[in-house]
Amino acid sequence: MESLALSLVKSFPALSAAPMWAVSLALMVTAGVVVLVFALTFEGVGSLVLRKVAGDIQARIGPNRVGPNGILQFLADGVKLVLKEDLIPEKADRFLFKLAPYLVFVGSFAAFVVVPFGVGLSPADLNIGVYYVMAVTSLVVIGVMLAGWASNNKWALLGGMRAAAQIVSYEIPVGMALIPAVLVAGSLSLQDIVRSQGGLLGLFGWNLFHNPFTFFSFILYFTAAQAETNQTPFDLPEAESELVSGYNVEYSGIRFGLFFLAEFGDMFIVAALATACFLGGWNVPFFNAALLPPLWGNLLSLGVFLAKAFLMVLVMMWVRWTLPRLRVDQLMRMSWKYLVPLTFVNLLGVSLWLLLFRGKGIPQMIASVFG
Repeated sequence: MESLALSLVKSFPALSAAPMWAVSLALMVTAGVVVLVFALTFEGVGSLVLRKVAGDIQARIGPNRVGPNGILQFLADGVKLVLKEDLIPEKADRFLFKLAPYLVFVGSFAAFVVVPFGVGLSPADLNIGVYYVMAVTSLVVIGVMLAGWASNNKWALLGGMRAAAQIVSYEIPVGMALIPAVLVAGSLSLQDIVRSQGGLLGLFGWNLFHNPFTFFSFILYFTAAQAETNQTPFDLPEAESELVSGYNVEYSGIRFGLFFLAEFGDMFIVAALATACFLGGWNVPFFNAALLPPLWGNLLSLGVFLAKAFLMVLVMMWVRWTLPRLRVDQLMRMSWKYLVPLTFVNLLGVSLWLLLFRGKGIPQMIASVFG
């Protein structure tokens, strides 16, 4: 953020009279507002795309009443949720009941501030970016558990307990699957991880193709992350046929909308981490965006990053409407018996590869042979 403030002062000499802290503060506030608007827009449009994808898979049209081809349906849904009555059960814990949806939403939204959208388009380039995302998203499990407990409803409590067990179980393989990308880049900063995947090798410089273990890490991460975000076939906390609607069964109005928005926010964070850590982030294959003027370079890198992330979101939606729901015992067994051991073995394999081949990946070794 400080480097961005310096470049802004150089571009606009009139700002040189203002203190640097004031320019940095203004940039932070602006970045926060932009990220919030982007998050809300994506989460609204994401709900529309999800319903359209579901309609295509199920051989039906989907939303088609509000706006041309139903593209404004998400706005109608938002207005409906805002105008609906906000009911609180008579015997609920009112304070915790009100607090829970905000914890869930903040846990999802706060992760957006370290997403490397472009070359210089990261609201906060933290040197512990990966740890930060894992930490703030863990707030979600607290909010979900509070929602189930405070509702004074047995279905909500069962859904909250399921969600807590599921999220805690799958946080371990998700974190372990991201460590290989950290080892290859030598940094926890998401911007540094993206930069390490650039260069003349193009898409072969991505961590996805660095070595067999990083490729396997991507598969493990994507599988475990789907479960951590309660996406079908891992949506046991919200199983309609068993728990009516799970932990949010007693919520209505804007508070129900916050749970809904957080769900789509989590989907984008999962896709953004996969893009940044394994798919080259904002790097354009076989082209250096730094050769362009700063404005056009940033716009190009932003478009590339969003295209990759949205493609991953579409894959998640496709999986959601294709595979049947697992049983609870199958879900827990998959994490503790298979994914956790596999991520540990895979981490050992990546470490040995980097030690034996001095950090070089398969594309680099092939290029050195023919170069």
